[in-house]
Amino acid sequence: MTPAARVAAAIGVIDDCLAGMPVEKALLRWSRGSRYAGSKDRAAVRDHVFDGWRRRRSAAHAGGAQTGRGIMIGLLREDGADLDLVFTGQGHAPAALSSAEEAAPTDPPPAAVAHDLPDWLWQRFEADLGPRAGPAALALRRRAPVYLRVNPRRADAATAIEALAQEGIAAAAHETVEGALRVISGERALSRSRAFTDGPVELQDASSQAAMLRLPLRDGQSVLDYCAGGGGKALALAGRAEVAVTAHDISAARMRDIPARAARAGVRIELAEDPGAARYDHVLVDAPCSGSGTWRRDPDGKWRLTPEALRDLAQLQARLLDEALAHVAPGGSLSYATCSVLHEENDAIVTGFLERHPHWRLCDRMQRWPDEAGDGFFLARFEQG
Repeated sequence: MTPAARVAAAIGVIDDCLAGMPVEKALLRWSRGSRYAGSKDRAAVRDHVFDGWRRRRSAAHAGGAQTGRGIMIGLLREDGADLDLVFTGQGHAPAALSSAEEAAPTDPPPAAVAHDLPDWLWQRFEADLGPRAGPAALALRRRAPVYLRVNPRRADAATAIEALAQEGIAAAAHETVEGALRVISGERALSRSRAFTDGPVELQDASSQAAMLRLPLRDGQSVLDYCAGGGGKALALAGRAEVAVTAHDISAARMRDIPARAARAGVRIELAEDPGAARYDHVLVDAPCSGSGTWRRDPDGKWRLTPEALRDLAQLQARLLDEALAHVAPGGSLSYATCSVLHEENDAIVTGFLERHPHWRLCDRMQRWPDEAGDGFFLARFEQG
């Protein structure tokens, strides 16, 4: 495919997204119907689509229309591309620009449009994040950095960096998060690299790693990951100390890859569809959330979230925290985590928990914002007393 043909393909995929199709499903449908497209073509179209979907409002403003074509025109215009070399109408290229499309808009976009958020969410960002609202929203318009977690059971950071380099993947140590590596180049080769398949490294954002490093673990303790999902945080905790880690999720299907991942990492994780009456030294509630700190990875999230859905999430988060409390052993601790930057899902949940359970106290809190050092992430840890 030519570069222009890739843009034309992206326009079609974005139109499907605007019609209500999730971006991953729209890309899959295009890929299945475009067997001629090679791996580089599919990667390029995917990049165009995700860039356009992250910047959906500002690109549509710059391109003059809330359509796949308008978004791609605006995206390329904002990025300084020569539109006449892309929109030629020749071969599989998109049609030439009309006179209206050739004229770049002169009026500045409203703040919510410039920051690529729905109006109501931009208002929440301003209220909840204050002066950090703008930088955080703009960070969510960009591609997310790729971070790896070094598995201390298999390698140290220097060894992992060297192993990755031998397979054409350049990585460097994070400035502040021990054991976190930022992938500088070659990320598309990660899933096939021995450094990944043999267990020395796992994909995990640096902010998530930083949160797991704050949990005080001692050999011999028991840990319950109450909303384990795919088990990334359970793996991080199991790799830190000789602790007995149990993973639980309301959907057992989400945990199906944990045994293989644990074996690869050289750790043991028990799966519990129902923890029953078991109690643990530490319980982690990595609650379902809006994902507002990770929307650059899943831009569908910010366009699909509604105030009602956010309210429902907050109610679920409070309930899960209360449920998990029953599994904390005497003298144990409880942690609450989200990949959100919104007050309603973070500090408001903490305040409500402490009001309902006055014999517990907040002993640690971490809030990270999306930037080049990692995603947005929140952690609160509670102790009895």
